Amino acid sequence: MMFDQVTSDIKEAMKAKEKERLNALRYLKSLLLENKTSGKPKPEIDVVVAHQKKLNASLESYPPESEQRQKIVDEIEFLKPYLPAPMSEEDVKTIIKEILSKMEKPNIGMVMKELSPQIKGKFDGKAANKIVQELVNK
Repeated sequence: MMFDQVTSDIKEAMKAKEKERLNALRYLKSLLLENKTSGKPKPEIDVVVAHQKKLNASLESYPPESEQRQKIVDEIEFLKPYLPAPMSEEDVKTIIKEILSKMEKPNIGMVMKELSPQIKGKFDGKAANKIVQELVNK
């Protein structure tokens, strides 16, 4: 379980005196714990992916050289071991072509609905949407 892995990594970070990593992992653990005890818990990977998306979105709020921006970049790096392995554009195109081959009259919405769960956290949804548009409109 991811929760146990994060707990173990927190102990490692404490022993290594890695303050920034420790803070990032503690926050992640609190999000996982909050999810675990909620009425409708989501899969742990969804919690981590959602947190990473928020961090990526918040990067735009800070100037490139700011200290706060660097802290967010570092936190994103600390999350990488808990995220699914990223997919290449070619992998995504292969999945899209497979989806298209099963549909008589595909449209972008139908393809994205089937594609999204397969690429969640592994590939950017906006980039995937552009690829779908290119392939559907061929």
